[in-house]
Amino acid sequence: MTGKKKISEAGKPVTLKILAEYLDLSPATVSIVLNDSPVAKSISAATKERVHAAAKKFEYRPNLHARMLRTRVTNTVGLIVPEVSEGYFTGVMLGVEQYLLQEGFLYFTVSHLGRPDLIEEYPQLLMNRSVDGFLMVNTELKHKVPLPVVGISSHSKTPGLTNVVLDHNRAAKMALRHLYDLGHRRIAFMKGSKYVSDSAARWEAIVSIAQEIGITVRPELCIHLEKNSWSPELGYPPVRELLARTRDFTAIFCFNDTAAIGAIRAIEDVGLSCPRDISVIGFDDIIVAEYYNPRLTTIRQPLHKMGWTAAQLLVNRIQSPDEPYPDAVWFEPELVVRESTAGIREDRAVKGQKTKH
Repeated sequence: MTGKKKISEAGKPVTLKILAEYLDLSPATVSIVLNDSPVAKSISAATKERVHAAAKKFEYRPNLHARMLRTRVTNTVGLIVPEVSEGYFTGVMLGVEQYLLQEGFLYFTVSHLGRPDLIEEYPQLLMNRSVDGFLMVNTELKHKVPLPVVGISSHSKTPGLTNVVLDHNRAAKMALRHLYDLGHRRIAFMKGSKYVSDSAARWEAIVSIAQEIGITVRPELCIHLEKNSWSPELGYPPVRELLARTRDFTAIFCFNDTAAIGAIRAIEDVGLSCPRDISVIGFDDIIVAEYYNPRLTTIRQPLHKMGWTAAQLLVNRIQSPDEPYPDAVWFEPELVVRESTAGIREDRAVKGQKTKH
């Protein structure tokens, strides 16, 4: 067979044309099979098997540059995140990575560390590398870009972007109702830092739901987080400072689970215990929350599912640019009750409060 001779003698990378000649098929047929085009359904299983076997035998690699010029799609996306660490980002990124891997997409990940200049520059730098779209994780896109964009907890109002977001009102209601039903009225609150795009939405929800339930948000019991950190360090110093000023509270609603872990350590370091003296509730339900001592009561975000769905939305928008897309996709939170919250002790109950036994 002529094609077979060419392959054995060439000693060079096998082209689509040479592979097609070897198989005695048209280049179009080989391309359809290897790219798993919808049209491939009409091609027999035996032919598909021959094509894949030959491609593997001769280590055929498609000309990605030529395909990019033809389709203008590189199967590459840009992920813009504040930073990459265990916890929230681990959960989200696992879902993103698994879906992109399934669909044959590669990705560039860049961390801006909360720096406005990098948030501004990264979209253009990634477009210069021919990405097909963007995933913005906990990062607000400031300007419209000429590519599909999906944000995870980005709360961006930029036109053309699909937001994947949690129902923060429902999350606040679950957490505060849980504490209220346990008898807690004097509750300390954490407001997230300016570096996290979820901060404003979560705080607005807390203030609104607290008023609805009948819990007073006292300024002297509010902690405004300043550090750009995703470690327990986020919660430890501010809770130590709060405890140095006052111990007239029976629970803390923390901004996230890592801050909650820092808060529990601060409580224990001043000779108190959680939940006997102070109950602590977190947010996110990161992996370590179930294994910390005490096991952490928290509001679960379906992080893996949010990451998977965001990646799916982005790939769909890349592959079907003329199809309509949603402005927002909402996810429901879940209250996970563990060991870090309990009813208040009778000697810690404030006069007029209903104490649970």
